[in-house]
Amino acid sequence: MELVVKNIKTLAQVEEKIRKIVSGEEIKSVPTIENAWMHIKNGIIENFGEMKDFPSELSNIEEVDATDRIVLPAWVDSHTHLVFAGTRESEFVDKINGLSYAEIARRGGGILNSAKRLQETSDDDLFEQTLVRANQIMSMGTGTVEIKSGYGLTVKDEIKMLRVAKRIGEETPLNVKTTFLGAHAVPKGMNKEDYLDLVIKEMIPQVAEEKLAEYCDVFCEEGFFSEDETERVLLAASEYGLKPKVHANQLNFSGGVQVGVKCGAISVDHLESSGDEEIEVLKGSNTIPTLLPGAAFFIRTSYPPARDMIEAGLPVCLATDFNPGSSPTGNMNFMMSLACVQMRMTPEEAINASTINAAAALEMSEKVGSIAKGKQADFIITNEIPSLDFIPYNYAQNHIHKLFLKGQKVIQNEF
Repeated sequence: MELVVKNIKTLAQVEEKIRKIVSGEEIKSVPTIENAWMHIKNGIIENFGEMKDFPSELSNIEEVDATDRIVLPAWVDSHTHLVFAGTRESEFVDKINGLSYAEIARRGGGILNSAKRLQETSDDDLFEQTLVRANQIMSMGTGTVEIKSGYGLTVKDEIKMLRVAKRIGEETPLNVKTTFLGAHAVPKGMNKEDYLDLVIKEMIPQVAEEKLAEYCDVFCEEGFFSEDETERVLLAASEYGLKPKVHANQLNFSGGVQVGVKCGAISVDHLESSGDEEIEVLKGSNTIPTLLPGAAFFIRTSYPPARDMIEAGLPVCLATDFNPGSSPTGNMNFMMSLACVQMRMTPEEAINASTINAAAALEMSEKVGSIAKGKQADFIITNEIPSLDFIPYNYAQNHIHKLFLKGQKVIQNEF
């Protein structure tokens, strides 16, 4: 199968040489070609260039006209909880009435509420609910997504979640990476030590045996899991080949960044409560700071110090945290708007954080995240918009006209 996209107003995030990650001055710019073309063959980007140099031998190949439209790599959403059962709008009202995230959790809401619903939901029903959300995020330009467990809190239900996540990767065009998050909360009626034993001695071995996840995550936070407990779970997981990630510093200075770096985490995610110490620790590591502005927006906490991180030379990443309690959206376009408006990131920085750096947070730099020869042909064609800056500027709108994954059109929005 061959395809040529022609008359592209702006071909964005182009690379002659594939970069794994961008930081410093690199994160502040997005390389582009104006009035461009791109050639796709067998699902791979074969070549690209300016229309004045369009090769005549490609003239008989199927064409897509992108006049007045921008083409850029599909978004990479490196932190989601896409598999969940039901919604939690009643807690949304509780938040409006003044209850904090922690107070709702203590009343049996939050994660425990989602766990109860998920445990009562069949595998097929759970898949169908998740499939709706998978189609939603594709319609908004996401081509690669990470999906966590963590709402099961029993061996059977954590495994159920990961099987559904894997099935999404098999039955949709999405590129899916899976993460085991058994240490998300302690189930009602169980003490923490017994639950940690269950996570370490039963859940992790079964997840590894069935090859259901590549990563292991822990919610390192006051009232959930401490630094020592986080390290204990991550070290146990590493013995089974699961690579570490950490929910770090969402609500408090929890030590999650420090333990994540100590354990060699691929990423530490959230970071709403972060300062100079956390930035210094990250500067001396290969751990990627992943910022989730949707959660800060929805539960009204402070935003991560993105500007300080970028100026310190850190390769920040953006993700949605799509989940029913603290960030009920998978709209990466809106995350970029929040990043610009609330965290003072430039549009170029937000695009880099949602493509190249997000791909690095999922160890997929060689496949997705940019327009480069040899990479998977996962790309967005926008509506007729004036510039890249318009995407975060015209917030809460969907500017995605078409989404191609592996060179195949999977979404065409008509507005």
